[in-house]
Amino acid sequence: MPAQSSTQFFFLKLNPPRPTFPADITDAEQAVMREHAAYWTGWTERGKVVVFGPVMDPNGVFGMAVIEAESEDEVRGLIASDPVTKAGLGSYEVHPMRVGAVRG
Repeated sequence: MPAQSSTQFFFLKLNPPRPTFPADITDAEQAVMREHAAYWTGWTERGKVVVFGPVMDPNGVFGMAVIEAESEDEVRGLIASDPVTKAGLGSYEVHPMRVGAVRG
């Protein structure tokens, strides 16, 4: 099912705060990551997020999400409100996508 003409898709990559993360995650960082997961789950339930979660790359774990939004500014607003961003626990890359197909 293609996106409506007024929406776009964006791939987000969440870079961890250090190469050893999450193997050496602290209790405080775990609390932030729980808030982070709840935050993006809420946006998933509202239909804004297509998929999100950690990518278990053997060269270094990172987070990813595919977002459907009106604009990159909207996506950057979502990122700014993420508990991970507020805590300085990683940095996001935002990449517009061309979607071939989306499972309906």
